[in-house]
Amino acid sequence: MVEKERMNNYKVFIPCAGVGERLGEFTENVNKALVSVSNKPVISHIVEKFDADVGIVVALGYKGDYIKQFLTLAYPNRNFTFVDIDIFDGEGSGLGYTLNKCREHLQSEFIFISNDTIITDELPSLQKMSFNNWIGYSDIDGGVNYRAIDIDKNGKAIKLFEKNESPLNPAYIGVCGITDYEIFWEYIDKNSILTGESYAIQKMLEDNLNFDSIKFDWYDTGNKDILIKAKEKLKVKDGPNILEKPDESIWFIEDKVIKFSIDNNFILNRVKRTDSLKPYVPIVIDKTEHMYSYKKVHGTIFSEAVTAENFKFLLDWVENFHTPIDCNKTEFKKSCLKFYKDKTNSRIDEYFKRFNNSDSDKEVINGTKVPSIKSLLDSIDWEWISEGVSVRFHGDLHFENILVSEKNDYNTLPLTLLDWRQDFCGRIDYGDVYYDLAKLMHGLIISHDIISGDLYTFDRSMNEIRYDFLRKNINMDCENIFTEYIKKWGYDLKKVKLMTALIFLNIAKFHHYPYCHLLFYLGKYLLFKEVEK
Repeated sequence: MVEKERMNNYKVFIPCAGVGERLGEFTENVNKALVSVSNKPVISHIVEKFDADVGIVVALGYKGDYIKQFLTLAYPNRNFTFVDIDIFDGEGSGLGYTLNKCREHLQSEFIFISNDTIITDELPSLQKMSFNNWIGYSDIDGGVNYRAIDIDKNGKAIKLFEKNESPLNPAYIGVCGITDYEIFWEYIDKNSILTGESYAIQKMLEDNLNFDSIKFDWYDTGNKDILIKAKEKLKVKDGPNILEKPDESIWFIEDKVIKFSIDNNFILNRVKRTDSLKPYVPIVIDKTEHMYSYKKVHGTIFSEAVTAENFKFLLDWVENFHTPIDCNKTEFKKSCLKFYKDKTNSRIDEYFKRFNNSDSDKEVINGTKVPSIKSLLDSIDWEWISEGVSVRFHGDLHFENILVSEKNDYNTLPLTLLDWRQDFCGRIDYGDVYYDLAKLMHGLIISHDIISGDLYTFDRSMNEIRYDFLRKNINMDCENIFTEYIKKWGYDLKKVKLMTALIFLNIAKFHHYPYCHLLFYLGKYLLFKEVEK
C-alpha cells in the first residue's frame, strides 16, 4: 500500500476496561495492559508506536487506576484522555459499551488498537494513514480464536467474518484505522455491545466503504501461550533478569525505572527510605500511590561483573554501608522476633494455600529424610536468632540489585544499590545486618539468570522430592570468600546460614510453579542441615 501524507488530526483509542480472564494468574492483580513483556508493560509497546504529540484516549475499568498511574508517571509529556467505564464486567458490559462511553473524545479520525496487541514492525502505517479506512491482519488463520477478513486482489478488505465463520482466512488482529468516523459511530449502538468495533466495521464493509488491509507481525498477549512466547521472543539481549512476582513489577521506560506494587504502603516506605539510604540508592524523581520512578543509572549488574577481586571490593564497600545505628535493644529484639519467626510462619502458610501443598514429616528430599517444616521451625532458638545488629540496611542484597555504576550526571558511587526493601518489621530507619548478609548468601546460592534460563529441575513422586539447579563456579568461590569475611567481621556464620534457609522458605509463595517448590524444599533442606548440627 502506498503511504500518503501525514494526517494532521487523528487520535488513538486503547480500550483497557476488560478483566482479561484468559490470562489467569497474570491478571490476578493487574489489568492485562500492565502485564510485562521485555521489562515493560504491554501498553508501553503500544504507546511508543505513536508520535509524542498524538492524543491517546484510554478506557479504564478493571484495575484501571494502575494504568492511569503508570501512563502519567512513564509519559508525563504525552496527551492522554482517561475515561472511566462504570460497567466493565458482567451483564451490560462489552467493547461496544466501552466505545459508546468514549464517543465524545473520538470525534475525529482515529486508530483503534486492542490493549493486548503488540506489533513488532517498524510501521509507518501507524504514523501515517491513507485516505481510506484500514484494517490490520496477520498471516495466521482466523480459526476459532479470531475474526477473519476477506481481502481482494487489490488489497481491499471486503468482509469481516465472526470467529470460526471462515477459519482459513487471515486473522483480524484488533487494530484498525477509521477515517469515516461519523459512519462508524452510527453503528456503535445496542447491537454492538459485545462485539464493539468489529460490528461497525462489518456494517461499513456491507455499505461498500473502502477499507485497505495492512499486514502486521503481531503478538496477541491476551492469549497465555502467546504471551509466554512474546516474553521469550522479545526479551532484550543483555537486559536485566527480573523474576516476576504477582503483586509487584519493575519496568524500564526510556531513561526511567518504574517500580510498581499493589501495596501502597510498600511504595510510600520505599520512597521514605531513600533519605536514610542516600547516596547508595538512586534518587526518586516522581511517585504515585502505587509506583515510583527514578532516573536509570547506567552501569553493569554485579552478576555480570563478578570476579573474586570485585566481590572482595563489594564486601569492603558493604561493610562501610552497614553503618551501626543506636536503638532500643529490647524493641529491636521484638522486631527481629516478629520479622523472622512470625513472618516465616505466615509466609509458609500462604505458600501452602497458594500452591495447594501441605506439611509432612515423611518427606525425603534428595535422598535425605527430613522432618516436617513445623518441627524444624519449633527446634530453632528464636531468642538467639532475634539478637540482631541494628544497621542501615538494604533488605534484598544480591547481585541483581547491585549495579557497577558508570560515570554519569548524578556522580554516583562506584556501586549503586537497587530495589531496596521497604521496611524492617515496620521500621524504615534501620534493620538487622544479618538479614542483609543472609540475602547476599541466598543470591550466591540461587542466581536469577539460572532460574530465568530454566536451568533447574524439580520433581515430586509421593513423598520423594528431588531438585537440582546449576551453580556458577564463581558464585561458589564467592561463597567461600564470603564465609571468611563473615568470620572476620565477627558475625555468626551459623546464624547467617540458618537465616538464608528461612529466606528461601519466605520467598517461595511469591514465585511461579515449579520454582516455588524448589525454593521451599531447598529452604527446608538447608534448615534441616543447620538445626541438626
